[in-house]
Amino acid sequence: MEKNFDLIVIGGGPGGYVCAIRAAQLGLKTACVESRGTLGGTCLNVGCIPSKSLLNSSELFSKAKNHFNNIGIETGDVKLNLNKMMTNKSKSVQILTKGVEFLFKKNKVTYIKGKGVLFSKNDVVVYQDGKKTSYKSQNIVIATGSSSVSLSGINIDEKNIISSTGALSLEKVPTNLVIIGGGYIGLEMGSVWSRLGSKVTVIEYLDHITPGMDKEISKEFQKILTKQGIKFLLENKVTSVKNKNDKVLVDFIDNKTNKKSSLECDKVLVSVGRKPYTEGLNLTKLGIKKDQAGRIEVNKNFQTSLENIFAIGDVIKGPMLAHKAEEEGIAVAEILAGQSGHVNYDVVPGVIYTSPEVATVGKTEEDLKDLKIDYKVGKFPFLANSRAKVNNESEGFVKILADANTDKVLGVHIIGPHCGDMIAEMALAMEFGASSEDIARTCHAHPTHTEAIKEAALAVDKRPIHF
Repeated sequence: MEKNFDLIVIGGGPGGYVCAIRAAQLGLKTACVESRGTLGGTCLNVGCIPSKSLLNSSELFSKAKNHFNNIGIETGDVKLNLNKMMTNKSKSVQILTKGVEFLFKKNKVTYIKGKGVLFSKNDVVVYQDGKKTSYKSQNIVIATGSSSVSLSGINIDEKNIISSTGALSLEKVPTNLVIIGGGYIGLEMGSVWSRLGSKVTVIEYLDHITPGMDKEISKEFQKILTKQGIKFLLENKVTSVKNKNDKVLVDFIDNKTNKKSSLECDKVLVSVGRKPYTEGLNLTKLGIKKDQAGRIEVNKNFQTSLENIFAIGDVIKGPMLAHKAEEEGIAVAEILAGQSGHVNYDVVPGVIYTSPEVATVGKTEEDLKDLKIDYKVGKFPFLANSRAKVNNESEGFVKILADANTDKVLGVHIIGPHCGDMIAEMALAMEFGASSEDIARTCHAHPTHTEAIKEAALAVDKRPIHF
């Protein structure tokens, strides 16, 4: 195997493998080092891809059990085969990981299996099966992603006290599931197991779920999930989680009243965030600086304190999103090839893949108030959208925030059907600096869910047609 490269990427997740492919396309002799044994990182193997498989399957199960009969589809007794559902999930993951390997071969990226460690600014040592091999490279990209974190004193054993990884592989539906943390991952997993029959309780330290999201959207989201059967205990701090025979005992305290309470359940999902995964890379020895949150510090070109070593994705500042990492990977590859790679962080969308979905891009109302920017708001409910109405999926609304003086769109927040796809239109519009008037004057096909976007744009100037 070749030992000298123009670029070595450490980490084969969304940021790493995309960076490697793009660099190879641009003529750089490129290698990618991955320790997992399969490419795709957390996202593809134990994150966004398998979770979407379960979200889709559980939604279909719920519809077949609870809604099909209402629209004239009589299915009889609907039964859950969890093992088959998990098998389908695993097959999807296997196909996609093999697909990334194929793309490496197609683009002539060298795939090196093992744990990559920085030995010097130009040397990477890879440990695999008790052997170590040294490789040289002019440039190195760190793309090692992130790992789940726990609360102090809580031991995640992936049996009864589980992370998101464990939540994707349960062998039976828990009767009672407690989720610690009301963020994206916890709510997606809670949604899956609630639809499959679990009684789900979410304990959140803050007074609202989905921290950082537009609060009006967050409030509506919680209302809908509550209606679906998920219970929320807000402003509560978990103090201990202990195994008790075959059950788990969760102790928590009310932030306002200091009242202590306990819950007994089958499983506890600890979903309180993720941290950059940089262990064992030798960063300190090489003088590569990190901030207080453990993130690698980089400049606008993604360079670390060593100019030929770069970092992207979850190990640097910004939202821990696969598509954000991908954009950074492409940007770095293009910079190394002498091009002008960049990422517009103002238009990175975020999506929660529950039912209904939640999608956001740009500034929230709270952001604009903090920045003292005058703004206008346009909202349109899916209840008034004909396609959503006939499909019996009319919960939620579209919300557009535009500059009060220039009319430039500053943020878009949607809760409703298929909004994970709909948000792309708004990200594109914002990338080109569109005004709400630009969107309002764009013809949208009828009947579609996207008409709600046009109507919300019209509503910015208080002239919606259908509401």
